[in-house]
Amino acid sequence: MSRDDDLAAVAAALGLSLEAAQRSMLLAYLDLLKRWNGTYNLTAVRDPAAMFTQHLADCLAVLPPLQRHAAGGRLLDVGSGGGLPGVVIAAVLPGWQVTCVDTVGKKMAFVRQAAGSLALRNLHARHTRVEALAEPAFDVITSRAFSSLADFVALTRAHLAPGGVWMAMKGKVPDDEIAALPADIDVFHVEQLQVPGLDAQRCLVWMRQRG
Repeated sequence: MSRDDDLAAVAAALGLSLEAAQRSMLLAYLDLLKRWNGTYNLTAVRDPAAMFTQHLADCLAVLPPLQRHAAGGRLLDVGSGGGLPGVVIAAVLPGWQVTCVDTVGKKMAFVRQAAGSLALRNLHARHTRVEALAEPAFDVITSRAFSSLADFVALTRAHLAPGGVWMAMKGKVPDDEIAALPADIDVFHVEQLQVPGLDAQRCLVWMRQRG
């Protein structure tokens, strides 16, 4: 099977509709990530097959839940690194305006390069600390292996729009982190994810402010 066939199979397993142009864009992004990774150390995962599963398939798994939540809006990807999941969301869901933020300049330079190479006008990169970000509020704030839930919420609370939600990508359900959240944070859904080809636990922790 070709990589395109593999990607189509992953999408089908997730119940995700990917057009040929979107699959091509995602594979081009993966190639760009591999190429830049040799110089800029964007990710510790270097094996191409592992990058396909641990990065691309892993991030694609969050798209059906996000689509169920809303058809579009403003999304912030905190501690985005090489653009995961931000670039994947922007490539597949054009209804979302996606802003990636990271304190490492070379990582945001890569995301800007990806936005240009893939002609993603809905993808934006900001090299700053998230607490210093000067942007309109966001409908969804997400992160992947960024910090504890309490730190994630504390650092980004000011950027969440009224009625907005946090969507934290985690491995196994972080019961201790959930217990440590402030009383005004409502964990309204913990969603188990099945990532095709990945033998590891994954979940989404959905949160919002009470009241």
